[in-house]
Amino acid sequence: MSTPTFEQLLEAGCHFGHLKRKWNPAMAPYIFMERNGIHIIDLYKTAAKIEEAAAALKSIAKAGKKVLFVATKKQAKQVIADLATSINMPYVIERWPGGMLTNFPTIRKALKKKTAIDKMTKDGTFDNLSKRERLQITRQRAKLEKTLGSIADLNRLPSALFVVDVMKEHIAVAEANRLGIPVFAMVDTNSNPNDVDFVIPANDDASKSIELIVGTLVAAMNEGLEER
Repeated sequence: MSTPTFEQLLEAGCHFGHLKRKWNPAMAPYIFMERNGIHIIDLYKTAAKIEEAAAALKSIAKAGKKVLFVATKKQAKQVIADLATSINMPYVIERWPGGMLTNFPTIRKALKKKTAIDKMTKDGTFDNLSKRERLQITRQRAKLEKTLGSIADLNRLPSALFVVDVMKEHIAVAEANRLGIPVFAMVDTNSNPNDVDFVIPANDDASKSIELIVGTLVAAMNEGLEER
């Protein structure tokens, strides 16, 4: 399992934090200095935290448990979708369906509905419906696919949550906290690290930074899956 080097982290721009005036003082331990009004993250700490998170995620994957990846911001969506898919993990990149964890039975119901619709299209029931009914069902299916497509295999609550940008995904983090589900997250200088179990201090706005860090963690999880 290899942690990115200081140089790689630097090259991906992982060290760029937010403007000093936007900072969250709880991030002080991870800030190296301030340059031109911008906080610079201590990459040695980032590297150490990546290693810690990678080891924990590897053992979760090795135990055959699911980690739910959450990132709805533009720069992170595709990266997260591709990486999570590569190791068969569920992800949310559209909009966090409120209550997804705290009200999981409702989500299960919606997933069952989606499965039922799929069954109808396969067994021919669908063809016997009127054009209007078919249109309604097709629309419903598309809507369900958009919100739930990426979590279709989640038949019970995930064992952990991985989040890019805890401020944007604060609802997801709050739900996980409420249920005692550990949260792994990339946390920028403007965010509160206190609700996160495994903090990875890093630039959560640059797709290169997101790709490098999440890619490393996914590779570690993949090792766990292979050792299984």
